[in-house]
Amino acid sequence: MSVVESLERTSWFQIAAIWERSVSRAARSATRGDDAALRGSGQGWSEAKEPPAPRVEPGAIEAILREYFEGVVARVHATHHAANRPISEINCLDRYDQVFFDLFDVNIQLAHLQTLATVARHGSFSRAARELRLTQPAVSMQVRQLERELGLALLERVGKRTYTTKAGELLLAHAGRAMRELERGLELVQELRGIVAGRIRLGTSASFSIYLLPSALRRFRARYPRTELVVVTGNAPEITRAVVANELDVGIVSLPVRERELVVTALHRDELVAIGPPGHRWPHPRATAADLAREPLILFEQGATLRRVIDDWFQRGGAAPALPMELGNTEAIKKLVESGLGLSVTAWFAAKAEVRARRLSAVKLTPPLFRQIGIVLRRDKPKTPVLDAFLGTLDDLRRSLA
Repeated sequence: MSVVESLERTSWFQIAAIWERSVSRAARSATRGDDAALRGSGQGWSEAKEPPAPRVEPGAIEAILREYFEGVVARVHATHHAANRPISEINCLDRYDQVFFDLFDVNIQLAHLQTLATVARHGSFSRAARELRLTQPAVSMQVRQLERELGLALLERVGKRTYTTKAGELLLAHAGRAMRELERGLELVQELRGIVAGRIRLGTSASFSIYLLPSALRRFRARYPRTELVVVTGNAPEITRAVVANELDVGIVSLPVRERELVVTALHRDELVAIGPPGHRWPHPRATAADLAREPLILFEQGATLRRVIDDWFQRGGAAPALPMELGNTEAIKKLVESGLGLSVTAWFAAKAEVRARRLSAVKLTPPLFRQIGIVLRRDKPKTPVLDAFLGTLDDLRRSLA
């Protein structure tokens, strides 16, 4: 095989490794009759000798190579074929595409395990495809290939959502540990080179990711360009559960949290305010629970820590909102308030731009209401260079907000 063109990140070593694997797999496909004899003798494929080259058809090799390379143009040479046949658009963009598990005749690619894990986490092939920057057919093909290799269904569709089968759960439980160990090893190797590299999986609320974190995340990526940052949004209970399950490395959530497995570090103390449409006439310079309870209200959805904080404030004030409208998005709440549908209680940092632009009006609450925002991670979370670097960036953010 000769490589005509390749991406910068696709090394000759990677191409050669997968070429050798491709020849081996194509040879096995062409010599299935020998398979039983090998297994009968107690040998795995790793101990088997390569079959003679003439029995390997270039067309079979092409089919395998197309799975693993993209952005590489290669030519397969065979003495018994008159013309060289070009292969284009081969897939080798993922850093794990050259890593295989070869257990007897089961050949599993690590990138496909990551795809399966992403589909399982989202419960959707389309959402997984967006996160992985793949087409939905490519995601489906990778999952089907895993299922063919293992001989069992790994996912099942119920209604519009996709769930893991028992086999899928077992595979992901063990594969997740293997992937984390591999990532840890790669980070340590990079540390020996003096490079901070690796992945941080951050969970936070949509409002924090919009109003509080952009400058810190921008500084982190500028300082450590070899890192990968994955941001997942959700409410505080969802994020804390994911951190406990080690599906996320760090969470930034509204406090308090109840999980004993977590260590909590204060990040910011945020004041909540009442907001109304522009020109709204507030009865007092500061809004009381009774003042707001008499008005139509638009509040954050039940179950979120912010809503619990707001409900506790109303209870202490001896009032209760009458059938408030509920939404799970701060931007949507502000837009409905601006249109005159009601009043709300929200974080000052989320509303100050609209208040200063006179698209909303705002007053403080009495008694004052504050929300504590904190950083959460598992107590037994192993420290890595990339995690230390990210926590250092959040510490810089904490000082800037003080």
